[in-house]
Amino acid sequence: MNSIFRRTAIAAVFGAGLAMAASAQEQSLPEDVSITLVPGLTTDAFYITMNRGAQLAAEALGIEVNFQGAEEFDPVLQTPVLDAVIARGPDAILIAPTDSTQMIEPLRRASDAGIPVITVDTYVGDGTYQDGSGDADFPISYIASDNVLGGRIAARAMAERIDEAGKVYVAHLRPGVSTMDQREEGFRAEIEENYPDIEVLDTQYNENDASQAASQFQAVLARNPDIKGVFGANLFSALGAANGVEGADMSDQVTVIAFDAPPSITNNIASGQVDAAIAQHPAEIGYYGVMTAYAVLSGQSVPTQIGTGFTVIDAENVDSDEVAPFIYSE
Repeated sequence: MNSIFRRTAIAAVFGAGLAMAASAQEQSLPEDVSITLVPGLTTDAFYITMNRGAQLAAEALGIEVNFQGAEEFDPVLQTPVLDAVIARGPDAILIAPTDSTQMIEPLRRASDAGIPVITVDTYVGDGTYQDGSGDADFPISYIASDNVLGGRIAARAMAERIDEAGKVYVAHLRPGVSTMDQREEGFRAEIEENYPDIEVLDTQYNENDASQAASQFQAVLARNPDIKGVFGANLFSALGAANGVEGADMSDQVTVIAFDAPPSITNNIASGQVDAAIAQHPAEIGYYGVMTAYAVLSGQSVPTQIGTGFTVIDAENVDSDEVAPFIYSE
């Protein structure tokens, strides 16, 4: 994972972060800083990679970062994990909320207990914090990819591969997951604004079940035998859609664009089952998250939003050294 931090631009940003931390060390700070990172789920390569970045920052700062979460992306499962974390009283919490509405009150309990809350990857409310409006402005900062932009990039990749014409749809986990809602928003907006000959059909929700996503492709195909593409807005949506396309023996006719780039997706790019993936930079999110929490604990002000970038991976670059750092860890 260290290779992701060798690029000049990112190294400059992280160097600034370390300088900020060094300045923070000159101020009053608890001797044993403990931060807990609560992912959307513990078994996903995206969050595993995020934790790698968080641990690199912890090592650089000489602090402890714990990684604790549920094994499924579900607010019902995440809430008791969060409550247990709050009871232990870490100095700060980094969390990827599994629902933008249902996780507001559980996170408010942390804030009310005096624990700074920073959201990573996903957000609560509308993701706009510290502005005095709404009932979810109490987190300190939101650190993530620009998911609307990521959706737009996915739409451009799709349009290029289907010659800017045909029927496509979005495969999605469920409404209320902020990142995927934004990806769909960006995808639809880009198509509507720039590709009049592409029709975006109704979104299919699969509850993070790849088998269900595969079945949904078969159902969409039955209604629309001329379907040209599927945008899988998260890992299991993309894997399931790709399996459905392959099961229908239509890999040469239907384009699959994936969001996120664990080996399960990049292997499918290499085999031709997936056409392209929009890779986030989760290690950067974890790194920025820890640096931001450390600055907050030192009494410094921090941005309320911090964005990270994307890399488009396809058959032409999937095996390249330049792309290797952006394939997620497992």
